Amino acid sequence: MRASVVGTTVTLAAGALLTAAMTTASASGPDPSAPPHGTRADRPVLIDCLWQRTVRPIDFILACGDGNSRLTGLRWSEWSPGEATAVGVNVVNDCEPSCVAGTFRSYPVTVRLGRAEPWKEHPGVERYTRISLTYPGDRPEGYPQVVSYPLWA
Repeated sequence: MRASVVGTTVTLAAGALLTAAMTTASASGPDPSAPPHGTRADRPVLIDCLWQRTVRPIDFILACGDGNSRLTGLRWSEWSPGEATAVGVNVVNDCEPSCVAGTFRSYPVTVRLGRAEPWKEHPGVERYTRISLTYPGDRPEGYPQVVSYPLWA
């Protein structure tokens, strides 16, 4: 009986932490100097883990399932139909000895968004479909200096 209660408690705590992490990242909001989202049809948006559109976010989760990789402190120098560029920090869990017991490490990074295309759920909205991270110095173990990913949505 005691093992069952402990297991349930651990599961509920993990779920609450994951929900809090995703909610916090999604609530981090856009750069206050950016125009409100949805005000300029000529500017693509970035779709987050909760399928919300944003322009010039300050934080962004890359690993939606577990939150083990996220971008923080983003400062955008460009946000145009062709490309968006920012500098910030990629915070990555080293997952040593496991992802649950791992350590989050920070790496300076340049972020580039590109390949704007119409969003299928909202055809009048363009969204970036590609993200590239460039590490000017240290980077997570096993990562090349430039990493590119397709974006969801």
